[in-house]
Amino acid sequence: MVSSSLPFVETYQTAFAALGDPTRREIFTLLVARPRAVGEIAAELPVSRPAVSQHLKVLKEARLVRVEAEGTRRRYSVDHVGVAAMRDYLDDVWGQALANFAAVMEEQ
Repeated sequence: MVSSSLPFVETYQTAFAALGDPTRREIFTLLVARPRAVGEIAAELPVSRPAVSQHLKVLKEARLVRVEAEGTRRRYSVDHVGVAAMRDYLDDVWGQALANFAAVMEEQ
């Protein structure tokens, strides 16, 4: 069953809000394909490097991306732990919806 505790709400609210922005969704989709530096992301989108950095900050705070230093560069990639937590939440919600649907169908 889906928890309604405060940390749960903060975690998922932040993650879903982060992906509510179309530019952040595009950035996230690029990172799903492979890790990238800010400049690589900016080169693929009509967004400046500073704007990409701000979007990455939001995604990182939402635990959807992580950053690793590689020499003088910082490479961003998908944070699989954060994404798995969101998937667990959605699986739980979906399971409840299917159970409710099955119960309604059995009553008919």
